[in-house]
Amino acid sequence: MATPLDTLLLRDVAAAILLFLITRYFIRSLTGKTLRPLPPGPKGWPVIGALPLLGTMPHVVLAKMAKKYGPVMYLKMGTCDMVVASTPDAARAFLKTLDLNFSNRPPNAGATHLAYNAQDMVFADYGPRWKLLRKLSNLHMLGGKALDDWSKVRTIELGHMLRAMCESSRKNEPVVVPEMLTYAMANMIGQVILSRRVFATKGSESNEFKDMVVELMTSAGFFNIGDFIPSIGWMDLQGIERGMKKLHKRFDVLLTKMMEEHMASSHERRGKPDFLDVVMANRENSEGERLSITNIKALLLNLFTAGTDTSSSIIEWSLAEMLKNPRILQRAHEEMDQVIGRNRRLEESDLSKLPYLQAICKESFRKHPSTPLNLPRVSTKACVVNGYYIPKNTRLSVNIWAIGRDPDVWKDPLSFSPERFLSEKYAKIDPRGNDFELIPFGAGRRICAGTRMGIVLVEYILGTLVHSFDWKLPNGVEELNMDEAFGLALQKAVPLSAFVRPRLAPTAYAS
Repeated sequence: MATPLDTLLLRDVAAAILLFLITRYFIRSLTGKTLRPLPPGPKGWPVIGALPLLGTMPHVVLAKMAKKYGPVMYLKMGTCDMVVASTPDAARAFLKTLDLNFSNRPPNAGATHLAYNAQDMVFADYGPRWKLLRKLSNLHMLGGKALDDWSKVRTIELGHMLRAMCESSRKNEPVVVPEMLTYAMANMIGQVILSRRVFATKGSESNEFKDMVVELMTSAGFFNIGDFIPSIGWMDLQGIERGMKKLHKRFDVLLTKMMEEHMASSHERRGKPDFLDVVMANRENSEGERLSITNIKALLLNLFTAGTDTSSSIIEWSLAEMLKNPRILQRAHEEMDQVIGRNRRLEESDLSKLPYLQAICKESFRKHPSTPLNLPRVSTKACVVNGYYIPKNTRLSVNIWAIGRDPDVWKDPLSFSPERFLSEKYAKIDPRGNDFELIPFGAGRRICAGTRMGIVLVEYILGTLVHSFDWKLPNGVEELNMDEAFGLALQKAVPLSAFVRPRLAPTAYAS
């Protein structure tokens, strides 16, 4: 039997609950919010929310959660709201239908400490400065005509790489694939931006750059507690921001040196401006937006890091899958021998005649997207998706990795089967951002600026490596490790190392 004290306590609790509900209703009414439900999702912990649930492989955990909670999922992350889209239709709703509302990036430690306080193209707010950075990048490096203009650079740098690989073959030494690719791609980009190779020889300097790029992509991909609970951000509980600051200093020294050397050699480029010359000469647009030296350094950081790491990871995964499935490698060789022969190297003009190679690339983009979770976006205003209320300032994460492995979209999604893209059902699916079943570069206004370049580099470099060499795992390696290492870019946990043997006429490697 309840005592008078118990009755009073129960009455007070009931009154408090009623007052809370009434207050909540009126506050929502006054702020224009409705009582529409939030998307379903895990409850999480007090204060820190769902942060501890994500573990070391957030893309995998979020994919499993989506099977329970649905294609549009809500997570309370510290003091922040986050919504995750995990199917093509959900991604389309956010990145196409509501693209403008989700065209900005949320503030985060990576943008602050690595990207010069969001002065770059990747993290800048959607507005005049971002448009100017994007326009200059497209016109003079990343767009179709610009890519055609520097095709010769790609051919020359790939020639250097092939000859180095032939030398490794003669010495019976394995090729460490990610190191080789980073060296070649950094030099390609250096030729376009600075009119010079950034690494004259493959060695400790280029390996250090590779390590710096991987560290940047890894740290920028972390779910940093300070981003989601800003009031304790100064404590840097995970040590992420300390590492970012140190890494930023190393990159800044490198970029400053590049720009100073570039300015000192300007007389050598009269009449032949490179990308940096053009950007420096067109730093202001008609809206009065002017790029600072910091903006330009931040842009170079984007181009050198994203331009090397994302494409190289896709190529590494592709080669690993072919070494696991020799039948795929053999079929690719047969197609190339029929179209190109063995007396010359593959040329970019051959790519359109190699449907099986293109299918291999698409299958790699599907199963091993270089960016498993798209760079986060944030809502400018409240909106509704699938009947669910999405508050203003909600962070959006699209699980590109989960979409590529969705059994409702892809038959046998865990297998690596390029043949699927030769079938009528999937043949027209393209990775350029219009088919939401395959969006390795994202979609909408903030789609990766290097989408076109990334596809060209992956197809051309992978095709050349496959056509030019027979590939074999080192002795004693029977089962290839295919574990992932999470970051902004999805790396192989164990870098791919393999032996190669030239399969073309010796003259094919001469140029």
